[in-house]
Amino acid sequence: MFRITKTWLLIAALAVCGTVGVGACAKDKSASTEQSESGKVAEILQRGTLLAGTTGDYRPLSFREEDGTYWGFGIEMAGEIAKRLGVKVQFVPTSWPTLTDDVLAEPQLFDLAIGGITITDARKETMLMSEGYLVNGKTILCRASEADSYESLADLNKPEVRVMVNPGGLNEKFANENLTNATILVHQKNEEIPTLVAEGEADVMITEITEAPYYVQADARLAAPLLDKPFNHGEIGVLMQKGQEDLLQLVNNVIRQMKSDGSLRRLHAKYGLVYGYE
Repeated sequence: MFRITKTWLLIAALAVCGTVGVGACAKDKSASTEQSESGKVAEILQRGTLLAGTTGDYRPLSFREEDGTYWGFGIEMAGEIAKRLGVKVQFVPTSWPTLTDDVLAEPQLFDLAIGGITITDARKETMLMSEGYLVNGKTILCRASEADSYESLADLNKPEVRVMVNPGGLNEKFANENLTNATILVHQKNEEIPTLVAEGEADVMITEITEAPYYVQADARLAAPLLDKPFNHGEIGVLMQKGQEDLLQLVNNVIRQMKSDGSLRRLHAKYGLVYGYE
């Protein structure tokens, strides 16, 4: 275990500034000097590992295979943050119903949460959220044979339409607030819902424009007819406890650098996701 010094903290801060600019680097230098050896970044460097909470049920952003390995857009983002810190990354399971409690847990379960987490005012009231690294919006999956039946939110909001969602997240919240006449079905495992829709156990899945294309490509029985007309618009970011402003600044600098050097655009292309930043 190496000893963390003010010099090492400064090196770490400068490493993530990259092409962000002299102003951002100057801020990082000031912050790292003031924090000395007691900030969250120093704790991560001392440990040598970034602990990243993730649900592992949200293809193609965060998915955990049966052998315990993780893959996805958000997983690679966590890897980039760790890489630019010069540490390893370790993924810690969390879930949508327990996400807030897990982020706020004491002692902490992980340093940050990543993978399909929408930036909301409600989350920012009690936690810190990074700048966005992926644009998002609510849409649906349905059976391809019934794609012409769903042209608007009104077409979903009927008692005969069975809408399936996973519990505890924004999909369930959206359905409860906007589909008061539909039949809402809650299924525990998000990754199983597309197959259940394809097999006729439900008619529609409330999902995101980031998730829907993956399942349409993977299963010819499914369609996403409103993919180009999402019901709302938002961004996905990194979530963490308040009081970790040094880590927040570092994560934001990594996101800005990836936008600047083109690596974020390339990562979007790898997973077939729309790049919504100029």
